Amino acid sequence: MPEASSTKASTPTFADITTMGVGGRIASFVQPHDRVGLIEAVENADSNGLPLCMIGGGSNLLVSDKDFPGVVVRDTRQGISVPDEVAPPEGGDPTVHINAPAGTNWDDLVSYCVRMHLIGIEGLSGIPGTVGASVVQNIGAYGQEVGGLVDSVEVWDRRDKVTAYLKAADLNFGYRTSLLKQTMYQAPAVPDDHFFPTPRYVVLSVTLVLRHGSSARVGSAQLAKALGVEPGSSLPLERIRQAVLTVRAGKGMLEDPYRYLTDWMGGCRRASDLEEALAAVQGDLQGPRGERVLLDRHSCGSFFTNPIVTREVADALPTDAPRYFVDAVHGDPAAGPSLVKTSAAWLIDHSGFHKGFSLGEGSAAALSDMHTLALTNRGGAGADDLVALARAIQEGVDRTFGIHLVPEPVTPGINLA
Repeated sequence: MPEASSTKASTPTFADITTMGVGGRIASFVQPHDRVGLIEAVENADSNGLPLCMIGGGSNLLVSDKDFPGVVVRDTRQGISVPDEVAPPEGGDPTVHINAPAGTNWDDLVSYCVRMHLIGIEGLSGIPGTVGASVVQNIGAYGQEVGGLVDSVEVWDRRDKVTAYLKAADLNFGYRTSLLKQTMYQAPAVPDDHFFPTPRYVVLSVTLVLRHGSSARVGSAQLAKALGVEPGSSLPLERIRQAVLTVRAGKGMLEDPYRYLTDWMGGCRRASDLEEALAAVQGDLQGPRGERVLLDRHSCGSFFTNPIVTREVADALPTDAPRYFVDAVHGDPAAGPSLVKTSAAWLIDHSGFHKGFSLGEGSAAALSDMHTLALTNRGGAGADDLVALARAIQEGVDRTFGIHLVPEPVTPGINLA
C-alpha cells in the first residue's frame, strides 16, 4: 500500500492524481485555497492561452501519457454548510438546503448527510470524486441522481468572465450529462474547440435540496434485494448507505482509499471518513481475493455510458437484452417516446468481453474481475494500453450489435470518439 514519501516532486503527474493511475507530466499544478484564488487560477490560464484541466478526485479522467503543456487546477476548498435549520422545525417543512464548495469530497458529503439525517443522496454513497464534478457528470445510482436534488450551482463563466448562479432548470440535466458537460463537446466524445477538457462553466459551489428524516424509501430493486426487503420499503439512512457501499465493493466500484495516503492526494478527504474507508477495505483484503480487491479499484468506474438507441435498434437486440424506456420527465436531452436505453455492460459481455478480459496474457490493462464495465490498471499500465483495450471493446460491440459505445471519462490527449 502506498505511503507518503520523504521527497516530493514540484508537480505531480496525472498518474499521481487519478484513480486510473496513468497520465503524463503536468507543466503547472495549482491548488487554490479560496474562491478568489480559484477564479484567478482559471483566468490566468485562459488569458495566457494555456490548456486548462480542472481536476477533482481524478476518478473520471483517462489522460494521455504525453506531457500536458498547460495548467491543472485542483480546488482544495472543503466544507459543508446548512443555511437552514439543522434540526427540522416541529411540524414544519422538512426541506433543507445544503451547500458545499466544489472541492469537497463527494462521499464525505454523503456521509455527513446520513449522520445528520438528511435524505436524498444516501443511494449515491461511495461514488468517487468531488461535489463540483458530481453536477458536471450528473452522477446517479440506485434510483437517485444529483441533478434531481440541485437547487443551484455557482459557476465561473470562462467566456463572459463573470460568476453566475445556475438553477436546476438551467442545467439541462440528463443521463450522465449536464449543460456543464455539454459545453465540452461538439458531439459525443468529440471535444469542443474552446472548452475542453474543462467546461465553459467552472463549478465554484453547489447547493442541494434535501429533506429531514432518519429513514428513506428504497427505490432501487437491486438495492432492495441486497437489503432483503421489497422495493419501496422504508429503512434507516445508515443501513441504506452501508448496503450501497457493500454492493459497490462487490462490483469493485469503490476507489482505493490508500491513494489518500500518497503525497499528492493527502488531505483531499475528511480524516474520519478516510479512516472508515481504510478500515472497510482492510477487512476486504483479508478475504479470498486478497490484494486483487485493490486492483479492481484502479479504474474510472463505469468506462462507457449506457447507450440510448432508437426503438428499431433496441428491437433488433436479443430478447434478453436489458431495455429501459427513457424518461423525458427527467430532462434527458435525448429523451423521446421512440428511444430506449440498454446496458453497456450487457453489450460488452455478450460481445465476448468477459470479466477479467485483456488483450494478452499478463497485460497490465484488463476488464475488472468484478464488472465488465470497468477498465482497470492492473499495475504498470500506460494510457496506450487502456486505450487499446477500450477501442477493442468499442469495435467488438459495434461489430456484434451495431452500437457504438461512448466513453464516460474525460480523455485529454486521447481520441475514443
